[in-house]
Amino acid sequence: MLKSLSIQNYALIDSLSIDFDKGLSVITGETGAGKSIILGALSLILGQRAESRYIKQNEQKCTIEGVFDISRYKLQSLFQERDWEYNPDECILRREIWTNGKSRAFVNDSPVYLNDLKELGDNLIDIHSQHENLSLNDNYFQLNVLDLLAQSKTEKADYQQAFKEYQTARKLLTELQEQSQKNKEEQDYFQFQFDTLSEAKLHPEEQETLETELETITHTEEIKSSLFTVVNSFSGEDDTVEQKLKSVTETLKSIQHVFPKAVELTQRVESAYIDLKDVRIESEKYFEEIDFNADRQQFVEKRLSTIYDLQKKHSVQSVEELIEIQCQLDEKLQNITSLDEKIEQLGKEVSDKQKLMLQKADILSKKRKSATPSIEKQLTEKLVYLGMPNARFKCDITAKDSPDATGQDTVNFLFSANKNVAMLPVSQIASGGEISRLMLCLKSMIAGATALPTIIFDEIDTGTSGEIADRMGAIMREMAHDMQVIAITHLPQIAAKGTTHYNVYKEDTAESTATYMRKLSKDEQVLEIARMLSGAEITEQAVENAKVMLKL
Repeated sequence: MLKSLSIQNYALIDSLSIDFDKGLSVITGETGAGKSIILGALSLILGQRAESRYIKQNEQKCTIEGVFDISRYKLQSLFQERDWEYNPDECILRREIWTNGKSRAFVNDSPVYLNDLKELGDNLIDIHSQHENLSLNDNYFQLNVLDLLAQSKTEKADYQQAFKEYQTARKLLTELQEQSQKNKEEQDYFQFQFDTLSEAKLHPEEQETLETELETITHTEEIKSSLFTVVNSFSGEDDTVEQKLKSVTETLKSIQHVFPKAVELTQRVESAYIDLKDVRIESEKYFEEIDFNADRQQFVEKRLSTIYDLQKKHSVQSVEELIEIQCQLDEKLQNITSLDEKIEQLGKEVSDKQKLMLQKADILSKKRKSATPSIEKQLTEKLVYLGMPNARFKCDITAKDSPDATGQDTVNFLFSANKNVAMLPVSQIASGGEISRLMLCLKSMIAGATALPTIIFDEIDTGTSGEIADRMGAIMREMAHDMQVIAITHLPQIAAKGTTHYNVYKEDTAESTATYMRKLSKDEQVLEIARMLSGAEITEQAVENAKVMLKL
């Protein structure tokens, strides 16, 4: 239940702090006094979007804070899921809004997202505003009401899980079918590309080897001429390098006995001689091996041309990249072949999930239909109590062409307030006063089914008066035995039913106008109800009537 509400710098409110009690609390005040302002502030801590225009003029920010008793409600799991600090007895919601448009929300002083704040608020308070009467014309709203009264939460959750799994599988099947169709359109092209690369029989590093070989072939004469010069320089008939090194070696050996350091020099020259001799031998070998081969040149050029053409076609620079593309094409072709099997398997899965979904939809539908006679009877009895002796009400359930997230049922509330008048959809037949009474009856039944901590009625009595209003007040008071009920009203008959009475009023100063709210004493409650009965001038008769209504 709502224990207290604190508002700072919101609209016409400078500072307001009010405590609320259990039972039925009524809020009254002149039209325009600011009752809707207080309700608007409360909506902000329940997750409603904020606008900076609501901040009191000349102030930088407004703050709204509500303290709730949650000891009777199992909300610990909700707090644990979001890693919020949990107090089993009390919960504090706070909202701060700045003139620059920024706002922050808090639960027990921990910052939270607005959607999370709204979800928590939905578990704490149901605010029935005047415009919500219009939602009674909405089939989706009617279906939610039926589910609440039929207590089909478990069946609905089971169906929605089955529906979600079916939708997911069907979406995947559609995507695979579309991909299969696209693949088959591209299959011939993929196969052609793969065959071309496969026939080329590419090998890693092949390109570099062939390019080097081609360079050698095209420069054969130049290479052989150079190698001949090298060999001849080492071992020709003239004064060659090898001959000179032999001569140097002999000269150094001749002085070793008188110059010991010549030993090392001799060794170094001999080593150079061996190395250069190896160079000459290898050069002679290469000279013999290298020979111009026109056929080989033609083969290498053709092979490289094939590689270059494939690289250009696939916009790559290496044989390794071409091999990778070949592997990718092979995988695509295999997937195309195996996709039909996947589609067939998934098609069976979708069919199974659809059957399960329809079974769950049927279970949910039966639960709804089995509850309607009791709902219709209970609601009709309440309408009769509220001065509609000929009222008839029916939850008309028909099957949809195809199930959606809510099930396979379409619900339409049919209503007639008079004899010999056929029942028609509520939107086509009910007057404003009848809608108000019908909605109050539904809300009282929903409150009994869901056990919300608090419900707020914002002038649900619109279009009613006299005895009917008195009976509406009695229903609210009865609801307040099990929950906190707060009613904003202009009718004295309902105000008199309150266990606690609050008055909203405005005061003018030279600088501004401000809205205030205070809890009334018993004597003040008498005067307020007398004012509501007689108007601006409170008469003695009105005071006496107020005391009678309050049973004083």
